[in-house]
Formats: sequence, structure tokens, C-alpha cells
Amino acid sequence: MAELTIKDVEKIALLARLHLTAEELADYQGKLTAVLGYVAQLDELDLEGVPPTAHAVFQQNVMRPDVINSVLPNEEALANAQAKMDGQFAIQAVLDE
Repeated sequence: MAELTIKDVEKIALLARLHLTAEELADYQGKLTAVLGYVAQLDELDLEGVPPTAHAVFQQNVMRPDVINSVLPNEEALANAQAKMDGQFAIQAVLDE
């Protein structure tokens, strides 16, 4: 893996909206090159027969059964409503047409 140049680090800093001093650029040049070296090591792994995954461990949604429970009567639901119309909550229009 080739070492990142100062120009490369300047471009990364620009994309990240970072203002780095010359000393910080030199420091990050070494650090970012080391990170890319570690990532390059992944290319050496034998992944034959390993399926692509989105998570390291199996995940499954746990769903409860959809059961109908008691329903709040309409009159009770609207009892404290500031405004009601035709058995529904009445609110000020949000979108003008």
C-alpha cells in the first residue's frame, strides 16, 4: 500500500470540512496511511464460501400476534377535545390548498 501524500490528506480534510495546520496534516498523513494499511489486510483473508452479510450475528424481528383489544368509545376519546366535528378531532389546517 502506497503512503498517502499531503495532497491526499488535504483533500480528505477539505471533504470533512476540517481546517488542519501543516503539523496536523503531517500527523494525519501517517495515521490515515496506517488505517488504510489495516484495511488492506482484509484483502488477504480467504472468504471463499462465506456469504455476504449485513450483520455479524443473525437478527430477526420479534413480532407479537395482532390481537384486537377493547376499543375506547368515540365519545370518551373526544371528551376533552378542544374542537370536534362529525365525530372526529377538528384541527386547524396544516397545508393550504
